[in-house]
Amino acid sequence: MKKKHKTELRIVKRKGHTELYDEKKVYDSCYFACRNAHLSGKEAEEISNKVCVSITKWIKKRKVVSSNDIFNALIQELKKHNEDAAFLYETHRDIS
Repeated sequence: MKKKHKTELRIVKRKGHTELYDEKKVYDSCYFACRNAHLSGKEAEEISNKVCVSITKWIKKRKVVSSNDIFNALIQELKKHNEDAAFLYETHRDIS
């Protein structure tokens, strides 16, 4: 990941508690989905960087964001780059 964008936005988690937005979590989950879709490390890094920048920019325009909002936005953004990785990311909750 090239550079980290810091923001003080608090994310509402599924169980109702809040935590600070962590761009690294977005990057890591995207990277993991890309690698599970059998993309090379370089491809996964490139896609994860693009998705992470886009999601962080999207988040900064909002006052309240839930982890589910981020989940759905990440799926839509990831679909622009790799359908298989987006599918794996979207369905990982079903098996975890």
